[in-house]
Amino acid sequence: MNVPERNLVLSPRWLVTAVVTFLFGFTVLGYLAYRNANEGPPVPREVRATNGTLLYTGDDIIGGQYIFQKLGLMQYGTIFGHGAYLGPDFTAQYLHLSGEKEAGYYSGQGLSAADAEAKVRAELRENSYAEDGGVLTFSPERARAHTELIDYYRGWFGPPQSQQGLQRPYLGDPEEIRKLTAYFSWAAWASTARRPGTDHSYTNNWPPDELAGNRPTPGIVMWSVLSLIALLCGTGAILFVFGRYEFLGWHAADEYSAKMEAPEKVRLTPSQRTVAWYFVVVAGLFLLQGLLGGVNAHYHVEPAGFYGFSLGDVLPYNLSRMWHVQLALFFVASSFLAMGIFLTPMIAGKEPPHQEKLALILLGALVVVVVGSLTGEAMSLKGMLSTAGPWFYVGSQGWEYLDLGRLWQILLTVGMLIWLVILVRGMRERLRGEHPGNMPWLFIYSAVSIPLFYAAGMLYGKTAHFNQVEFWRFWVVHLWVEDFLELFTTIMVAYVFMLLGVVRMRVATTIIYLDIILYSIGGVLGTMHHLYFSGQPEVHMAFGACFSALEVIPLLLLTYEAWKFMGLGAPAGSSMLSTAAEVFPHKWAVMFLIAVGFWNFLGAGVFGFLINLPIVSYYEIGTQWTANHGHGAMMGVYGMLSLGFFMFVTRYFVPLDRASNRAMAIAFWCTNLGLACMLFLNLFPVGLLQLRKILATSYWQGRQPEFFADPAVRFFEWLRLPGDILFIVGILPVVYLAVRMFLNRNHPRVL
Repeated sequence: MNVPERNLVLSPRWLVTAVVTFLFGFTVLGYLAYRNANEGPPVPREVRATNGTLLYTGDDIIGGQYIFQKLGLMQYGTIFGHGAYLGPDFTAQYLHLSGEKEAGYYSGQGLSAADAEAKVRAELRENSYAEDGGVLTFSPERARAHTELIDYYRGWFGPPQSQQGLQRPYLGDPEEIRKLTAYFSWAAWASTARRPGTDHSYTNNWPPDELAGNRPTPGIVMWSVLSLIALLCGTGAILFVFGRYEFLGWHAADEYSAKMEAPEKVRLTPSQRTVAWYFVVVAGLFLLQGLLGGVNAHYHVEPAGFYGFSLGDVLPYNLSRMWHVQLALFFVASSFLAMGIFLTPMIAGKEPPHQEKLALILLGALVVVVVGSLTGEAMSLKGMLSTAGPWFYVGSQGWEYLDLGRLWQILLTVGMLIWLVILVRGMRERLRGEHPGNMPWLFIYSAVSIPLFYAAGMLYGKTAHFNQVEFWRFWVVHLWVEDFLELFTTIMVAYVFMLLGVVRMRVATTIIYLDIILYSIGGVLGTMHHLYFSGQPEVHMAFGACFSALEVIPLLLLTYEAWKFMGLGAPAGSSMLSTAAEVFPHKWAVMFLIAVGFWNFLGAGVFGFLINLPIVSYYEIGTQWTANHGHGAMMGVYGMLSLGFFMFVTRYFVPLDRASNRAMAIAFWCTNLGLACMLFLNLFPVGLLQLRKILATSYWQGRQPEFFADPAVRFFEWLRLPGDILFIVGILPVVYLAVRMFLNRNHPRVL
């Protein structure tokens, strides 16, 4: 099927350039890790009033963080702008309420409103932390405000019957309330106190708050401008290469025609047949994830229930959203694991014995991790696991995208290593005949990166505070998801297009190297665009803003290459995509892959770059525009890609008949149109209204749950319903095809 090429397909300069840029990116990232570890906001040993009264300790701050994690409050609201979008941002909420209380105390002492606010502003900006003793000092007024806010949060997290609107976790232990308020107080302090040696806070003056004197820094504006220049220059350079040098293969459609072996003639290996089990799991996870997405959306219009039913008593918003996010990762990861197993024999040309046994062991481990982690998360959020118990290991770590307990995180990493063993065993003979810079080796390198960079999420421990956690968490959220899964994606899509005969080996290899180079320059350092306001030094903003604009170009170019060649091999006067399915059995797989290119450009590229500008992120982080980018990138790119892989594999199990072809068509149009409705009729317009509210009033007001009660906002929230229904309808044919695939796994035509 594939003839080994012992010589490097491309010039050695591509390999050298890729290695150099890779090392450059991670060298700079290592430097930023060092700066972050030494210059993050300190956790004081004690916080005292000027009269010596002890308010709380560093242990209380970490204890409050434990409660925040255990109860899944990052899936209810946000801290430093990171988390869910329906609840408030606790940093901004505490800061605003405490500032108002302090201003009221000073006004009661005879100061005018303007003088009282100026005094509060000056007090908040002063960094009263003594590094030598580790003591942070509050004024009597600030200490009094903190004490009153303990009472405020005691009521806010009170019994369910006393709450209004979206149900919040109930905290009946006064000690837990005290510690949680200490955590919020520390976050608010870090957002206003001047970072030593600068004139801005540890969070670069975020959140915006006039009373606190938090306004955009000069760096926020400057790096926004420079990031636009970087985008224009980078795009211009790519287009120059694209137009001036045609060695990438564009405009060369007349050089060859599409050739492929009909799926029904391919004899599947034992490990390939086990993939049918995987895609049943994928379809089930996808369906459950889609249903939970509909539940989460409904909480926006009916916070207290679900069409009159008190759903929050059984499935509170923080749990439904946690499961929704985790299932998205599990659904995509399972599809990638299955596709890797399926492609390996096609690339290698043969399969070693007992591969199917390893594949089934991996599937069993995956099911254990999914069921165990979801169960542990529910137990943690329902209060069944105490902070003194094993909640961190078997319950919920409480960090968005890494909510699963550390035990399940370790087991999932072990599962990925088993998957890597499967791929290496399957490719071993092929690799011996290949230059280490050719595509088969690139396939293995990218596979190695998947467990490696997922494991980066374990570089922080239970006692690490938010600033340290966020740095390593985004190695997973960005480097693992947006960079190395994207790289593995590009390689797998390249191999699929090569198997279909629509992309040549040289073109595919060139695109992959271009992918590695651009991600090493832009994507690796672009990780820092998540961390503008999380307590990292301003240098993180500089790199994050200027190096995050070029991440989506390679896959977009590869998709364009495939589209140009889709007409090859079709009857005269028609194209491969527009003819009957009998001519091109992988029509809908390719359609999903082309959809990936569209959503990669729009969801990940346009919507992502829009919110990546520091000056925009300063006001919109944690709003519906963040969710707009998240849905467009996660579902639009990785979700559609998973479905494209699904459709590709399905054709090797399910005969090309009218029912299967219609099911694929329904799945394609319903999921893509449903996603478009979510973005354009709901998330983008609501995010725009929210941004306008923040600019007109304050960030705190734009993030309060009451914002969603505005009639205009409710109108757009209800407009999401048709899109959600359409999207869920699109999942049903996937389930149907998965069942057919499973039932046909041992059919004679696939043996």
